Amino acid sequence: MRVSHGLHLTISLSALAILAGCGSAPPKAPPPPEVGAVTLGSSSVTLSTELPGRVAAVETSEVRPQVSGIIRKRLFEEGSVVQAGQVLYEIEDAPYRAALGTAQGNLATAQANIRSTQLQAERYQRLLPIKGVSQQDADNAQASAQQARATVQAQRAAVDAANVNLGFTRIRAPITGRIGRSLITVGALAQTGQADPLATIQRIDHVYVDVTEAAADLLNFKEALRAGQLTHGGPDSARVQLILPNGKTYTIEGELKFSDVTVDPSSGSVTIRATFPNPDGLLLPGMYVRARLVQGTSPQAILAPQQGITRNDHGDAVALVVDAQNKVEQRPVVTGQAVGDKWVVTSGLKPGDKLIVEGQLMLKPGEQVQPRAPQQVTVAQPASQGGN
Repeated sequence: MRVSHGLHLTISLSALAILAGCGSAPPKAPPPPEVGAVTLGSSSVTLSTELPGRVAAVETSEVRPQVSGIIRKRLFEEGSVVQAGQVLYEIEDAPYRAALGTAQGNLATAQANIRSTQLQAERYQRLLPIKGVSQQDADNAQASAQQARATVQAQRAAVDAANVNLGFTRIRAPITGRIGRSLITVGALAQTGQADPLATIQRIDHVYVDVTEAAADLLNFKEALRAGQLTHGGPDSARVQLILPNGKTYTIEGELKFSDVTVDPSSGSVTIRATFPNPDGLLLPGMYVRARLVQGTSPQAILAPQQGITRNDHGDAVALVVDAQNKVEQRPVVTGQAVGDKWVVTSGLKPGDKLIVEGQLMLKPGEQVQPRAPQQVTVAQPASQGGN
């Protein structure tokens, strides 16, 4: 029993010594957390923007009657292409033929009267020196001759007007284009000044696309041009692409024409117009589209992966970078448009910065980290490196 008690005491003392030794050793510090970081560079980037817009016909003409009457014939097929001057409708012309005949008869009467009045005026002029007629009679004869000539001119104008009205009974296409549905039928009454047109013709072999851009964005673009941050005027500057309502890209590129000189006070936007060839008639007036406009080229743009740009409590864009001592530094940034899966950063970052794109969730400014290559972000090499 004594031997066992001594052995137990020895083991207990040894255990206490081991525990005491462990308590005196300092704990080992954990390694700094690893973060995925990319080194930023600068490259030349063509900047574009997508804006909503509507398709409009290059020319639109409403077919309206110039004289009133019953529609006798319709001479076109709805939806077809009509040529300028082509007869579209015929109005019952019997009243206008009768009016022309009346005007022609009045003209013939006036022409017959002009001969007799002229002869009488000449006769009175010969009798005047020998006191065969009074001066008053001679003057009256001369005035009658002049009035007869004026009557002839008026009747000729009446004949011309009657001819014009008779011609208006054939309603012709004012422009070449595709005609829509007819809003009047044979037998209906067409009247001058009526509210609705008979039909509408639209020229759509070329179309306009009117898009709207916020006035503030237009000002920022012009300021960037003046500051040298963008270059403009190259062959790409006039390119405009269309995104159709089904999400597909229109195969033919358009040309930027002009921007309006007035800001819409209700929306604060400016209208920009582009033209597109439309040989197949795919683009229809009124169609909603999105236009992709090339705004310019940024020669030294900084592209930052979108995973590396977050928002603080105030909603401002911020980025976490690794400084020269491998410590976390938070910077406010200003981003422009997206290029693929990256933001164009206009302020806050510079070439050579190590942007944290992975593992930044629990980091705090000033914390020591161990940067490594990211696993989920593929960093493309810039086309033209600069600004280092």
